[in-house]
This record gives sequence, structure tokens and C-alpha cells, in this order.
Amino acid sequence: MCGVNKMDLFSFVNDNKSAPLADRMRPRNFDEFFGQEHIVGKGRLLRRAIEADRLSSCIFYGPPGVGKTSLAWIIANMCSAHFEKLNAVTAGVNEVRDIIKAAQERQKLYNKSTVLLLDECHRWSKAQSDALLPALEDGTIRLIGSTTENPYISLTRALVSRCRIFEFKHLTKEDIKNALIKALNDKERGFGYMDIKIDSDALDHIVSVSSGDVRSSLNALELAVLTTKPDKDGNIVITMEIAEESIQKPVVHIDESLFYDMLSAFCKSLRGSCPDAAVFWAMKLIEGGIDPRIIARRMIAHASEDVGLADPMALLQAIASMDAVEKLGYPECRLALTQAIIYICTAPKSNAVVMALDGAVNDARVNVTVPNHLSDSHYSGHELLNKGVGYLYPHDFPQHYVEQQYMPDEIKDKKYYYPSDMGYEKRISEKLKDAKHY
Repeated sequence: MCGVNKMDLFSFVNDNKSAPLADRMRPRNFDEFFGQEHIVGKGRLLRRAIEADRLSSCIFYGPPGVGKTSLAWIIANMCSAHFEKLNAVTAGVNEVRDIIKAAQERQKLYNKSTVLLLDECHRWSKAQSDALLPALEDGTIRLIGSTTENPYISLTRALVSRCRIFEFKHLTKEDIKNALIKALNDKERGFGYMDIKIDSDALDHIVSVSSGDVRSSLNALELAVLTTKPDKDGNIVITMEIAEESIQKPVVHIDESLFYDMLSAFCKSLRGSCPDAAVFWAMKLIEGGIDPRIIARRMIAHASEDVGLADPMALLQAIASMDAVEKLGYPECRLALTQAIIYICTAPKSNAVVMALDGAVNDARVNVTVPNHLSDSHYSGHELLNKGVGYLYPHDFPQHYVEQQYMPDEIKDKKYYYPSDMGYEKRISEKLKDAKHY
């Protein structure tokens, strides 16, 4: 086993009665671990590797309060390696080199490997990461990093390539509820030695508002218990009112990677004609602190990209939503944003405008000559240069249309806009056919 360092790293927290409830209730083995069945369920790769003491370098990635550090705790209790722990916020390159040197000596003298637990590993600099690479290569050190940010974006490629990534998910409501009940009943580390009664709706409220974060739920329970006076019978009764005061509205954690993932989900929901999902993702982003103008700007783009002339009103709705954001501000602008989102989602879809744009942009890079009859003729002597000569003025003809060449000679047969049969574009298609354009 790991020896005294394991006690130094973890066990003191559970034995410290003054430590927060969330730390005291940290699971010590797989039987006490909640959630993450997709990676640590029986028979899963990560669990097999831990139980066989064959775990290689890995990164635990996921939202706060879902068990990343707790799983590191379990690994420390089960494996035979020496453990070191660093926080990427405070550690420097010199500390990394000291750990590597000690690990090399330990390997030579005792044939004992070293596992480095690195919290907030996304905060590590390139220099710190590079200093560790040789030790990872030769197996002197095995890294277990924990991060709330996408490691493929926040960490160096060299470090990621030497680690296996395990993504942690939000805990289910059942997981959170079981953790709270365990804390209420545990006489050694929790509140089992106290007479506590919690109303079912109060318990459900804490579970719901914690949003899959067990640390948040345990902190709320602890606050409720420690600030509630016993009744005349000596019972601490946690009501719905106390529960509401004890747990605040959850903070939505949106890092750069999650922001782009959610924005992508919003855009694809707009394109996919799902108003419920589009409104949800928009509000999720805004509640997480994203500027509402970002949502309005994306709608303006998608009104042309995904709806276009199938419903020209979509663009007007999107622009009006931006106007509401600018003039009303948040939260008053939410109604206008939601209206525009629903309109764009339910509008007929066509990407004919964006396809026309892409085609024209590609050909715009080719050198062409402006046909003489389309050239400027608003100056004296243009006839001598043959500029504007032969141009047919459409309003001089029936239906205000006359057939003539408008494209340059080099690409005179090219077509970019192919209207769909959706919404208003179907009428446009018929008009173009009548005009003999298509």
C-alpha cells in the first residue's frame, strides 16, 4: 500500500470533525462511490485498471462536484504506488522537478512507482507540462489530472497524447439523494448522531437545485442543519423554507469549451426546427453569463443561412431581437429573443442563400471583365469606349423584364441561387422560371 503519504493526502480530511461535510463524506471505496457507472461500473475499463493496480496516466474531466477528486481518493487507497499531490494554480516548475527527482530515487531504491495527483490541471503552463513529459514517457511518474475544462483544448497536445481521458457526467437526482441520505444516517462522518427530520419536499428541493453537484447539495444540507435550532423535543426539522434559504440558485459553469458546445447545440436546434431545445440552450447560455447579444447575432446569421428567402420575415425578427437587446437590456429582452428563436425554428428552411453566397465568393476570386453593355455610361464620351452601349433598360419592356447577359463572359453560364420549394422561395422559383432565368 502507499504508506504514510496516503494518510497525509486524504485520510486526515475524513477524520477531521471540523472539516466540511462534503469532505468528511468523501467516498473511501467503490461501495461508497456514487454515479459515473459509464467509467467505473463493474467490469468497466477504469475500474478494472484500478482494482488490478495497473492504472496508467489519465485525466479526469467533468463539471464540479461529480467525483473526480473522490475517485483519486479511492485510487490512493487501493494502489501500491507512492502518491504526491499538486495544485496547478500554486505549483511551479521547480516543484515538478523535485517530485520527478524523488520519484526516480524511489524507483531505484525501492522499485516503487509514483502517482502524481494534479488538481486544476488545465491551469498548468506549457513549461510545467513539458517538464513532466520525460517522466511520463519512462514510467517514473503516472499522472492523474482533474479538470473542469475540455483537456483537448486546455492542455498541451503532448500531455494529452500520453494520458487516457475519462469524462465525468453530472450525477443523477437519485445519486444526489442517496448521498444526502447517507450523510444524514452516517454516525461517524455525517449527522447520524443527531436527531434530524427533513421534509420530503425540502430534500427534493436540495436535490433539484444542486444540478448534479453533490458537493453543493452536501454544503446546503450542512448549512441547514447547523443553522436550525432544535425544537422542544430536540429534533432539528428541515422544512422547505429552510431548504430554500440553504441552497442558492446554482451557478452555471461555462468554460470556453462548454460555451462553444452549447452555442453549437443552440445553432443546430435552430437549424433543426426544434424551438424547445433552441430556447433552452439560449437561456442556458445567458443564465451562465453569456452576453445576450451573442444569441441575437447568431440568429441574424441563421435567419439567412437556414431560412433565407423561404421566409424573409425571419431576418426581420432576428434583427428586431438584437434591437430589443440593445434598447431594453436583460432581462426585459428575453421575450423578444424567445419570440425570434421560435419564429426562426418554425419557419420553412432553405440554405439556398448561403449556397449562392459560397458559389459567388469562390468565383469572385477569378479575374473577369465587365461586359461592355453593363459598364458605367454616366460620363461624356462613353460611346467612344463602347461603354454602356447595347444595354437594355428593363423598365422599357413588358413586365419590366428583358433577357440579356448580366454575368461576365468568363462565367456567363454559372448559376448560384437555386431556390427551394419551401415557403416563399417556391414563389420565387416560379417567378424565375417565368422570367426564363432558370
